Amino acid sequence: MRKPERLGFIYLSVFVALLLTVMPMPQMVKLARPDWALLVLMYWAMALPQRVSVLTAFFTGFIVDVLVGTVLGVNALAFAVVIFVVAQHHLKIRNFSVVQQSLLLGLLLALYQLLLFWLSHFLTGVYFRPQYLWPVLTGMLVWPWLFWLLRRYRRQLKIQ
Repeated sequence: MRKPERLGFIYLSVFVALLLTVMPMPQMVKLARPDWALLVLMYWAMALPQRVSVLTAFFTGFIVDVLVGTVLGVNALAFAVVIFVVAQHHLKIRNFSVVQQSLLLGLLLALYQLLLFWLSHFLTGVYFRPQYLWPVLTGMLVWPWLFWLLRRYRRQLKIQ
């Protein structure tokens, strides 16, 4: 398999994550939906920071803004900040166990949610509700399976 085809899997996984982000769900489950696109970008920024960078995160966040219907640039900025932190510390994060990674990424997901709240409050006057933090918990629970799945495909396809 040629190199561009292998790298296409990264963008395919981000595309699937975007589909999961906008997939229709019941209202109760929708509140706890993990931030799929951010989780997938976190994996790729941790595994291959030279391939998935802040610019990729910004454009993906912008697409999430368009798909979800939020103020343009809110998710883009929050994605870029979180992926910057992950890319800067990718060597340290990779040395942690999957459970420790899950806890650390939970903190980064909380940072993402708080950035979203802060920007939304500044721009539109939204008030904080504890339900905003449900995606943090579900993201922490989903991380080990997502990590193992993406790592398996990355190794199988020899993506570098």
